[in-house]
Amino acid sequence: MRPGQDWKDLHSVSMVESERHVGGTITLEHRYYITSLTEQVTQFAQAVREHWSIENGQHWVLDIAFREDKQRMRIQNPAENAAILRRMALNLLKQEKTVKLRIKSERKLCGRKNEYLLRVLYAGLQQV
Repeated sequence: MRPGQDWKDLHSVSMVESERHVGGTITLEHRYYITSLTEQVTQFAQAVREHWSIENGQHWVLDIAFREDKQRMRIQNPAENAAILRRMALNLLKQEKTVKLRIKSERKLCGRKNEYLLRVLYAGLQQV
């Protein structure tokens, strides 16, 4: 097997440098990507921005609705399992469209009303 055969459409390796300002502290991070794009820097940059805007938006919702940043689980498996369950719950809540509330309020409504919890779970099953 020759090198690169596993990624037959690989055309480039790209690097993104991001700068983050928090208070008075500036951090610099480098992220590396493999891509099938050929010399389409603007398309690559747009894809990276879209990915991180979704990622950052999801983190904000998880922190507000599920208080994810306040969680104290630090041991590897339980913390990862809880994070997966929170993301699953977020996705289920987003799929249920009959109630127009904030995600945090919908989450609390699931705890108070079994009928709504079943509706949320059923909406998730219909997507499968």
